[in-house]
Amino acid sequence: MKKKTDTAKRLRPPIVTVLGHVDHGKTSLLDAIRKTQVAVKEAGGITQSIGASLVETKDNKKITFIDTPGHAAFSKMRSRGANVADIAVLVVAGNDGVKPQTEEALKYIKEAQIPFIVVVTKMDLPSASASKVKKQLEDEGVSFEKKGGDVPLVEVSAKKGEGLDELLEMINLVAEVSGVSGDPKQALEAVVIETDKDKRGPLASVVVRDGKLKAGSTIYSDELSCKVRGLFGARSEKLAEVLPGEPAQILGFTILPPIGSLILDKSQPAAFAKTKQKMKSEGYPVVVKAKSTGSLEAVLSNL
Repeated sequence: MKKKTDTAKRLRPPIVTVLGHVDHGKTSLLDAIRKTQVAVKEAGGITQSIGASLVETKDNKKITFIDTPGHAAFSKMRSRGANVADIAVLVVAGNDGVKPQTEEALKYIKEAQIPFIVVVTKMDLPSASASKVKKQLEDEGVSFEKKGGDVPLVEVSAKKGEGLDELLEMINLVAEVSGVSGDPKQALEAVVIETDKDKRGPLASVVVRDGKLKAGSTIYSDELSCKVRGLFGARSEKLAEVLPGEPAQILGFTILPPIGSLILDKSQPAAFAKTKQKMKSEGYPVVVKAKSTGSLEAVLSNL
């Protein structure tokens, strides 16, 4: 009985990344889950930066979704999204099937060695076929449930709101089977998923994997230290603390930490020392500016 009680205390919201080909309905799926309208605000309907949001299911369980970009130029950001997550959702449009970025996303999931769920979207369209998608992914080495494997498949229609409850239930089931856990009493471990700057100042978006992030505390990332002047939720609301599995924005860094870096509650310079390399180049210097660090990296990687 004591063992069961201790395990229950350590359960936390699973961190889920949503991956897949461009225009296969990733953001629309999250919109339907969060009851928001993010897609219509994005340039060209494509998510341009990594964001995270905490949703609550009908049975009062929480899930943190990382919305990773679908455009090819953001492959670096998408791979980092897979590495920080507990579970991946591989989105494939039922009317379009497996595409190059679907295969790329599947590669990242396998490299991250995390469980994943295949979600076939746009099932309200007459041309949509879940069986076709299933066959294509089997050809890519995916082993589904009922066929000797452990990968679930869920059919959804974000437009009609169908299959969403089944997807959330499946995510929680996979999280329980995988033993997703976190302890607010342990040392802090958070991951930077995006950085930005607005009228409040430089902001680092993080997801807490273990421990507790508190306003007013001092935290560290690589050689950087930060007094947390403010913590903000997905709707810019002020937070006093952030528990395991939850996302937040940190105000307080004077120099923003790199995306993918760890946030700790004590300095560990030896473990996270940076290797500095001198690079020689010829030609004209160029200044590149972007709205967020993730977008900047994507631009630089294509120059």
